[in-house]
Amino acid sequence: MTAFLPIVGRELRVTARRGATFWLRSGVVLAVLFAAAWVLLIQRDDSSAEVGKTLFYLLTGAAQLYCMAAGLRFTADCLSEEKREGTLGLLFLTDLKGYDVVIGKLVANSLNAFYGMLAVVPVMGLPLLMGGVTIGEFGRLTLVLVNTLFFSLAAGMLASAWMKTTRGAVGVALLFILFFTIGLPLLGQWMFWKLTPGYPDPSWCYLTSSIFSYVAGIDAMFTKLGHQPYYTTLGVIHLLGWGFLVLASLITPRSWQDAPRTGRIARASAAGRSWLEGGDAERIAFRARTLDQNAFYWLSTRPRLRPVWVILVLGLFGAGWIWGAIKFTSDWFSEPVYVMTAMILNALLKCWIASESSRQIIEDRRIGAMELLLSTPITVRDIVRGQRLALMRQFFAPVVVVLCAEVLMMVFGASHHGYRNDRGWWLAVWIAAMIVAVADAVALFWVSLWLGLAARNPKLALSGTVMRILVVPWILFAAFATFIGTASSGTGFGNGEAAAATLLVFWTLICLVVDLFFGLIARHGFMSQFRERAAQRFQQRPSILKRLFSK
Repeated sequence: MTAFLPIVGRELRVTARRGATFWLRSGVVLAVLFAAAWVLLIQRDDSSAEVGKTLFYLLTGAAQLYCMAAGLRFTADCLSEEKREGTLGLLFLTDLKGYDVVIGKLVANSLNAFYGMLAVVPVMGLPLLMGGVTIGEFGRLTLVLVNTLFFSLAAGMLASAWMKTTRGAVGVALLFILFFTIGLPLLGQWMFWKLTPGYPDPSWCYLTSSIFSYVAGIDAMFTKLGHQPYYTTLGVIHLLGWGFLVLASLITPRSWQDAPRTGRIARASAAGRSWLEGGDAERIAFRARTLDQNAFYWLSTRPRLRPVWVILVLGLFGAGWIWGAIKFTSDWFSEPVYVMTAMILNALLKCWIASESSRQIIEDRRIGAMELLLSTPITVRDIVRGQRLALMRQFFAPVVVVLCAEVLMMVFGASHHGYRNDRGWWLAVWIAAMIVAVADAVALFWVSLWLGLAARNPKLALSGTVMRILVVPWILFAAFATFIGTASSGTGFGNGEAAAATLLVFWTLICLVVDLFFGLIARHGFMSQFRERAAQRFQQRPSILKRLFSK
């Protein structure tokens, strides 16, 4: 091969012909235009400069979060998937180098992410025409978005080169992004607080944070701090991205081989397996106990300490919450903290449940064990029951703990001085949210099971499940709220208690109807077409509309 980076040219041609590339650009533009129309409707009485500034920060803030998470979605599993399929080693039978594979995979898997971010830029230019945003601020924040996207995608490539499983690669990529974006600045600030005056100024810790680069690019902060912090942070983050790619290029040619484990590595692996799954006697007893209940339950619940990870994560979150209560005392016990805590816990458990629901089915399809499973007398109801028992064992106690914590926050918030005169509204919001959370969990179980029959990896099943159950209701609610705001213009209804109660009722109904709709479709499809779909090893990917409303 004489061409430089030959994989890049091929992957660009293949990706450009995919229908998903067009749909992503179009979908992002429509979503951004809808958000812009909503802001214009809400702030129709404000000046054009104020509306433009609100719209600009809303779009750039959302785009910044999108760019930070892009590595988890697009690149964190690209190389690890090749390792699991056994095809990565075939590339190195040619004269391709590590950087050829890494850069080629980066370009192929990040093209849609870049198109999605690029689709936001023209709409971001609308506030320039409305006033309130300068051309310098527009250019600086656009550069921050591109740089953050590159950093996130590079972190995903390094994690994918290092790990083999989907979950491990996504988890390591998330750790990389969180450490440099949030962890290192917090660590430096904490050391500055504890060791002052002996500890130097912690401003250097912020140089790796893409959030700080975004803040430093805003006009007010750019004028206050000067140009040096902004450009230095931008350069450091960009160099980190290239450093990730260099490490990935060095790791990839050596990571695809399954070398035998000997010596200390073998002993450490055996000790880790013994700790996770217990000794021989414990494993035999656990196997007998779970097999007596359901064979698929035993398959899905290994390793036996999987519920401990959920409890550990909730324990760490609880420790952080207690630290905040000690640090900020009475200011911590406020309605915004209660609401944010409940939102984070609910989102975490919902996504985790959706991920675990289809994990075993996707793994069995990948290794070819599904055909063996279909040749046994086990029925579809046995599979559903076994997966449900595994999820109950893993999540029942954490869900109960979270619901009890939300009840306590609901009671404390109702007794707070800010809501003593409006306790009914506060209680109604929390009760509705908890009802929707339970309904979402049930719907996530069925939809994830159904999508797991056709998804090639857990990432696709998870994203499809989250889109249907957690994203679609908010899109419908935003459309309904826009209609209410337009219809009530000039009547006073849009700003009163009646409008708030109407929005709460319709949000609850929309969430429950969406859960029922997709849940019933998924349940019917799984129960009636399980063997047919499970036996199809490879399928042609349907269109987005068919995937969304497939039966």
